[in-house]
Amino acid sequence: MMAFWQAVILGIVEGITEFLPISSTGHLTIVSALMGYEIDDAGVTAFTAVIQIGAIAAVIVFFWKDIIRLLAAWFRGLRDPEQRGTDYREAWIVIAGSIPIGLIGFALRHVISGPLRNMWVIVGALVVWSFVMWYAERIGTQRRGEDKLNMRDAVVIGLAQCIALIPGISRSGATISAGLFRGLDRVAATRVSFFLSIPSLLAAGAYQAIGEYGNIGHSVGWTATGIATVVSFIVAIVAIAWLLKLVAKRPITVFVWYRLALAAVVAVLLLTGVVSATGGAA
Repeated sequence: MMAFWQAVILGIVEGITEFLPISSTGHLTIVSALMGYEIDDAGVTAFTAVIQIGAIAAVIVFFWKDIIRLLAAWFRGLRDPEQRGTDYREAWIVIAGSIPIGLIGFALRHVISGPLRNMWVIVGALVVWSFVMWYAERIGTQRRGEDKLNMRDAVVIGLAQCIALIPGISRSGATISAGLFRGLDRVAATRVSFFLSIPSLLAAGAYQAIGEYGNIGHSVGWTATGIATVVSFIVAIVAIAWLLKLVAKRPITVFVWYRLALAAVVAVLLLTGVVSATGGAA
């Protein structure tokens, strides 16, 4: 069973990294491996998905007024075509943008929890997507705000979210980059990223909690899972507020050097035999 202190540390890691473009899954996998866990173990994989529910709960609490506004506009628009304004359109964009990851994530679930749970995959993804983030900032016009979102944005950002199923890419890094490629400003792209995270991560967490209930209880423990989830909620509240302030003033490339440094550190740990590619002692 996972120790209390390990659950707290992993909850902190999840809360900090879930919405920063540095890959929460990558960080959880790395830290779990350093703690001696086999990262391709079904219970450990499910644990990392379930504790994301805490971070998503933080998004719901932080943006609850916006969520209620979009839901209300969506229901009004369904009843009355004359009520179909900007909020109604944005609600549909969130729904449409969430469909790709639901379909692709389910279809590739065994690949995601199996072969992709490898430290070398994380190293490669951290490096490759760092250059994508840099290029998105370089060419993005940032001339469009949240009120200018359209269905093409939903498709592009939704597909980008699917790429983040690869550990090390970063869901927020993928979706924010896609938003920048589409000409959205950083704040709009980041807010859309937050909204898209709600259905996808809630569904993933619930699916793993139900499907891997026994494995989580056997290899990690539900007490530790609950502790990590609560901690991730508390920490994520602070991380969300900080990220929104940051992107209003600074480019997402501020995270690129950290991603590259982390990739270098993990590569050294692998090459020197401190950890193996699938976790635990090499």
